[in-house]
Amino acid sequence: MYLTRFRLNTARIGARKLLASPQRLHAAVMSSFARVPQVGEGPRVLWRLDRGGAAETFLYIASPGEPDLTHLVEQAGWPQTGRWDTRDYESFLARLAKGDQWAFRLTANPVHSIRRSSEEPTKVTAHVGRRHQSGWLLTHQEKAGFRVIETSQERRLLPEDEQYALTPKGDRYELVVHEQRQLSFTKAGQRKPVTLTTVTFDGRLEVTDPDALRRTLTHGLGRAKAYGCGLMTLAVV
Repeated sequence: MYLTRFRLNTARIGARKLLASPQRLHAAVMSSFARVPQVGEGPRVLWRLDRGGAAETFLYIASPGEPDLTHLVEQAGWPQTGRWDTRDYESFLARLAKGDQWAFRLTANPVHSIRRSSEEPTKVTAHVGRRHQSGWLLTHQEKAGFRVIETSQERRLLPEDEQYALTPKGDRYELVVHEQRQLSFTKAGQRKPVTLTTVTFDGRLEVTDPDALRRTLTHGLGRAKAYGCGLMTLAVV
């Protein structure tokens, strides 16, 4: 496994076109590999956009093979001075241990299935409120091999029976939900547009099942993985 970071030059038309279309960016990412693993073969190619200050936009890619981003440098980077940074990911994954604590970031597509009556088929619908979006992550954490760390008692600002809801000042969990985006694009050969709601989670976690977390980091979490969702990355707290 490899983890790659590439900075996009947002002043270039090519970069802006890629940022405007998850479908185009997905195709550009997959073009970085001579052989793309098929879904079900094992770890998959995952990617995520991180938008920072000073117009910095980074593309992160986790992949079973090492990517070649020459085409992205030429189209959306700095052809004379820009490169990309690829690191071996296997050694990091192998060191994960139960009880470890990490800061994490995840962009995901939190959804749930609903229906208005028992006669209707279920419909997949996006969570749009921060309370339900955070609840989606908390529901998935055990199977994904981690738990979101709870805020220490002295730092909690919400009454005990309301601590599940997030507020700007603090809450029960060390978790922030931000960057909600509504994406709409048309896939090749289809007329009906694809619509997605994505959010970014930042927080702190504790490893509860290293093997399950390794699978989460290499296979992704949630839906819409082809369109920039599901890649969780860890950093030193």
